[in-house]
Amino acid sequence: MGGGFYISKFVGVVGIVFGAGAVATVIALAVVYSQEVAKNEAVSPTNGGSTVKPPVTTPGGSTVVPQVTTPVIPTTAPSNEAWDKYRLPDTLKPEHYNLTLWPRLTVNAQGLYIFTGKSYVVFQCVKETDLILIHSNKLNYTKWGDDHLAKLSALGSTPVPTIKKSWLQPTTQFLVLELNGKLAVGESYQLDTVFVGELADDLGGFYRSVYLEEGEEKVVATTQMQPTDARKAFPCFDEPAMKAIFHITLLHPPTTNALVIMQKCCIMILNKTSSYCPTSFDETKKMSTYLLAFIVSDYDYINSTSDNVLIRIYARKKAIADGQGEYALNKTGPILKFFEKYYNATYPLPKSDQIALPDFNAGAMENWGLITYRETALLYDPNMSSNSNKERIATIIAHELAHMWFGNLVTLRWWNDLWLNEGFASYVEYLGANEAEPDWNIKDLIVLGDVHRVFAVDALASSHPLSSKEEDIQKPEQISELFDAISYSKVRSSIFSTYLNTFAYDNTVYTDLWDHLQMAVNSTGTSLPTGQTVHSIMNRWVLQMGFPVVTINTATGMINQQHFLLDPATAGSVPPSDFSYVWIVPIRWMKTGLLQKQTWLEDKTVTGESWILANLNVSGYYRVNYDNANWERLLNSIPVINRAQLVDDAFNLARAKYINTTLALRTTKYLRREREYMPWESALDNLDFFYLMFDRSEVYGDMQAYLKYQVEPLFKHFENITRNWTDVPNGHTDQYNQVNAIRVACSTGMEECQTLTKGWYSQWMKDSAKNPIHPNLRTTVYCSAIAAGGAAEWEFGWTQFKAATIAIEADKLRFALACTKQPWLLNKYLEYTLDATKIRKQDATSTIVYIASNVVGQSLAWDFMRDRWSYIFTQYGGGSFSFSNLINGVTKRFSTEFELKQLKQFQADNSEVGFGSGTLAVSQSIERTTANIKWVAENKKSVQEWFYAEVPK
Repeated sequence: MGGGFYISKFVGVVGIVFGAGAVATVIALAVVYSQEVAKNEAVSPTNGGSTVKPPVTTPGGSTVVPQVTTPVIPTTAPSNEAWDKYRLPDTLKPEHYNLTLWPRLTVNAQGLYIFTGKSYVVFQCVKETDLILIHSNKLNYTKWGDDHLAKLSALGSTPVPTIKKSWLQPTTQFLVLELNGKLAVGESYQLDTVFVGELADDLGGFYRSVYLEEGEEKVVATTQMQPTDARKAFPCFDEPAMKAIFHITLLHPPTTNALVIMQKCCIMILNKTSSYCPTSFDETKKMSTYLLAFIVSDYDYINSTSDNVLIRIYARKKAIADGQGEYALNKTGPILKFFEKYYNATYPLPKSDQIALPDFNAGAMENWGLITYRETALLYDPNMSSNSNKERIATIIAHELAHMWFGNLVTLRWWNDLWLNEGFASYVEYLGANEAEPDWNIKDLIVLGDVHRVFAVDALASSHPLSSKEEDIQKPEQISELFDAISYSKVRSSIFSTYLNTFAYDNTVYTDLWDHLQMAVNSTGTSLPTGQTVHSIMNRWVLQMGFPVVTINTATGMINQQHFLLDPATAGSVPPSDFSYVWIVPIRWMKTGLLQKQTWLEDKTVTGESWILANLNVSGYYRVNYDNANWERLLNSIPVINRAQLVDDAFNLARAKYINTTLALRTTKYLRREREYMPWESALDNLDFFYLMFDRSEVYGDMQAYLKYQVEPLFKHFENITRNWTDVPNGHTDQYNQVNAIRVACSTGMEECQTLTKGWYSQWMKDSAKNPIHPNLRTTVYCSAIAAGGAAEWEFGWTQFKAATIAIEADKLRFALACTKQPWLLNKYLEYTLDATKIRKQDATSTIVYIASNVVGQSLAWDFMRDRWSYIFTQYGGGSFSFSNLINGVTKRFSTEFELKQLKQFQADNSEVGFGSGTLAVSQSIERTTANIKWVAENKKSVQEWFYAEVPK
């Protein structure tokens, strides 16, 4: 649909409140990043039998040992609209919690790891009610003297009503208390509970992580609350708007350490024969339940101080002893200082603990003052970690620290605005990492890392707007589904100080940010397009899905926009939009010899000798198409500044039928002369789609020959500048491109490359104590050698994987093991993903996807997933298997009618089992497969002919 463009005025406000170029990035950035935060459902503790409750510390400091009692079996409750809903009613407001937990780090007589606890919550009645609903999931409760699951008392003089009925409502995850009278508005009450839960290995709530150290199995009791798993650790009002203050006490073995988000305030060491040691902590700031963390381990740590903030890095003792926490420790202080300046707001806590966990489903979690990480996201070893590993650590630390203000201090009211939290943090992570590593020019990588990536998802008719209606996001699985590319990568700074100060320790909706942006516009006298406000401009980007393609006709000077869909045939299935899929788009453009920024593209005097290039540095969240004459001029003289963008736009415009596919392929012809990383990476990312579509067809051979011809000079270039692979390139992105050179050269059959990688791997097999392969190259070399080898190479890789003591090295091998061309080895590897003693649960999804990415393993992974879907879903829930990543990863190669039929049958066969956080992914896979079928039918012949013609004979 056509529409006008407001350019220069809008960019004026962009410059004030978002910074040059940031609006597109932040909008784009609300869409990518981690995508692995779905939660796991563990097997509940046994409902029958007796359970010994832990000693708990009363508010007065004395220790009470609860009696042996019988946990209550949930009973069927009468149907009632309030407790059958997933959201809390607006009748009660928590003020503070007192929580004591005792995790058992050894199994009990029933073979279970459990935790026991006692808590009370003080809440205020804000609306008269005779019903108390508090979240609870997979917890069993001890009956109080009145035979109910909790005890209610009043803190004021108003009489407290007695409890009429109490029960657990498993579907909506509530502990329900019906009262004989009503609670009084304005009065505060206290609700006491004693409970037991399983310290399961399900990666959600209060769970256990297990590792081996010096031959001894050790257990860590740790947490992951986001988004809805605090209720698995203790009964709570588990919604982000229900902020409260928490006082936490942990009971733990005297040989272990206890960590909570605040500092320790009281440690009471009991006699040597005691099985526990109580540690209490300072009360927290007013905060949301999903940001809580508490951990018991025998970890060691290193520490430093930055502007009176204590910084500590916790990890396994050997990891700390080997110096693997030093990099994170050295970079945390500078990043914290940067964000204090950027936000113009002091870090609000006395400490910043960061801890590396062997088992953790997400990449990291921004718990306030106690950030949890996968080991690969925090620990760095220069002898084992690659350049990309170091970059990942710097950016993830920056991402999580950014949340300390934007997300933790000021928090979203409900999960429908998750994009604001994650999108903003995903943008400023690049700024924080750039502060830590200024020589990397890491900000340039936003385009490749996030913007191009989200375009692929947001161009589907089954995409979704950034912000959903609150009423549309109710169930835990619906909340988990929001942790996708759209929420992380599709979303600066003069307004943040007032915004953060206004809403400190409170909750917001995204329109509050627009209000503060408008204040910045008004205070500076900046004008907006006629009749427009910040709300009206930004709502077009937030409340409707997708993005536009801007078409520029250099012959007429006309510009128009249209909703970009990867498959135009799906336009009829796109939901209606109040804005008719028209956006107000800022344009930056240049033409031959002249740079014009932030203006209307109104110059209609462009001659046939000139080219025009718009959306410089991808500063806008849109694609650009041109008339054929301008495309030809660009192809003959591609300017350095935007080569990566041109390639990505051209390939995707071709898939959407705006231009011919062969025109897009022509943008790769200059690769033979290209030495820069970003254009190569953009081209390879887009050619990957061609491999997915054609690596099982007769097109594959010609495509391989073409790419081999293009990569040969790059391979020779790095061979020369590294003195025959003995040196490391100096530049950050040059090191990345060296990896590309070896990966592509070997995968396209360059004999010199394959001899090189097989030789390195063979040398390692002969002396496993001396690995001759540089950490930067290990993933690629391992994969190449295992793909070219047989069982011996694979078994050696598996042995090294199991023996690896550094998670980053294990990850490299875990990926490479999926590269074998032997189906029986791939089938064995698939079976390993369901055995947590072989493949950790946190790694199961990505391992299956790695296997599916191998053309030999794709059908094996698909059959495996279909055959075991009910088991996977039932046993693993939504946590250890990130279902959206799994479904998309296994089906991304689908391009035949038979595969589409299978996919639809898979959807139908498992409708009762369900797909959890992967529900939308199934629909997107069907849509993507349908588009792939059409694309292959329309392009197969011309693509094969083009590849064949472009290779010198």
